[in-house]
Amino acid sequence: MTNTPVVRASTAFDEMGAGEARRSHYEMIHRWLEETPAEALSLKRREAELLFRRIGITFAVYAEGGDPERLIPFDIIPRVLDWAEWTVLARGLTQRVRALNAFIADVYHRRQILRAGHIPPELVLHNEGFRPEMQDFEPAQGVYTHIAGIDIVRLGPRDFYVLEDNCRTPSGVSYMIENREAMMRLFPDLVARHRIAPVAHYPEDLLDTLKSVAPANCEDEPVVVLMTPGSHNSAYYEHSFLADEMGIELVEGADLFIEDNIVYMRTTEGPRRVDVIYRRVDDDFIDPLTFRPESVLGTPGLFNAYRAGNVTLANGVGAGIADDKSVYRFVPQMIRFYLGEEPILNNVPTYCCSKREDLDYVLEHLGELVVKEARGSGGYGMLIGPQATREQLAAFSDKIRAKPGDYIAQPTLALSTCPTFVETGVAPRHVDLRPFVLCGKEIRIVPGGLTRVALREGSLVVNSSQGGGTKDTWVLENP
Repeated sequence: MTNTPVVRASTAFDEMGAGEARRSHYEMIHRWLEETPAEALSLKRREAELLFRRIGITFAVYAEGGDPERLIPFDIIPRVLDWAEWTVLARGLTQRVRALNAFIADVYHRRQILRAGHIPPELVLHNEGFRPEMQDFEPAQGVYTHIAGIDIVRLGPRDFYVLEDNCRTPSGVSYMIENREAMMRLFPDLVARHRIAPVAHYPEDLLDTLKSVAPANCEDEPVVVLMTPGSHNSAYYEHSFLADEMGIELVEGADLFIEDNIVYMRTTEGPRRVDVIYRRVDDDFIDPLTFRPESVLGTPGLFNAYRAGNVTLANGVGAGIADDKSVYRFVPQMIRFYLGEEPILNNVPTYCCSKREDLDYVLEHLGELVVKEARGSGGYGMLIGPQATREQLAAFSDKIRAKPGDYIAQPTLALSTCPTFVETGVAPRHVDLRPFVLCGKEIRIVPGGLTRVALREGSLVVNSSQGGGTKDTWVLENP
């Protein structure tokens, strides 16, 4: 592959701009920051923290014992995109999710893309995310990934790159919605001065999407539930929030039972048939009869009911094959192969350490690259070469040599920056964006998404589990 030059963070694109280079859709934000004393902003930040704590928006960091009271820091300065920028992103996201669903369907049926030599078969068929139990199964509407979170980074005015695809259980949409609510409460005048595309209708769109993929034998209004691993899960707040917003039941595995391959929910009025399950439980744990027998999070017989076509699982079992970071590098080929189109959004150049030439390059340039676990998430198991010590580089080199197939590497990119209110005042901090794409009978995308921000100066890690925060994302509608 072509070597991509390392881009230092000091050359990062500033999304607001300065002086004559200030971008027009940030002009009112700039004036607001100039007119508002730092003390007033600091007061609003404390008010925001109290608001989030009162609502109960928390998450757990398992590596540190799972603190149930931890808040994701919320930055009070919004990130702003204009409608032209969003239009390009929305077109690219729609294209990408169509291709990913086509790839998953192909993997579990004819495997044409593998036979054509566009993707190494062993990368897919020997992958932990591949579920042979799904072979020749056709889900309702042919959709496998109903809710996708596509992580986007920006390197320049028109340079958007997909950093990774989340096709299993992407989280964070509750923060997108709550961040907007917080901004409307804290800064109603500032919000009123902008034509901001709304996001509050996401739960309604989600419910419509889930109902649209009900099984073919569903004759009445589909019954939809959200299946959670329970209150100790790091994203439990989001599970309960979305169930409440959609007006559906929040259930655990023990609340469901299977009879004649039909799924029922236990209620105070007796059993009630379930047609669609928005599951936030991983494949391994949804059914102890098919997958991990020791699981107490799932429902025995659920997978057979799914294969029988009597219930829809969203996202589908085995969809994780499409968000493996080693498979990610082939998404442009998927778009060309299945859609006959050129990719609208770029991929970040990626080295797969399972390939000898890529492995040699990564080990030689480890101090210049970002190395990730191919099936990792949350920023865990990651090395940022330019910020690592000599000891860390040596230790990570040993890990890669021991299991090269477990790692991929990418150039250290200069993620764009947005003005952020930190302890020292307003300063640029690196950001990414996770839009949420809904796929049922049609594809829907709420304008914007979850902007994550690296709060530490110079840091490129935006994950909340690694000290990052979030911002409200404003997409400005055309006047």
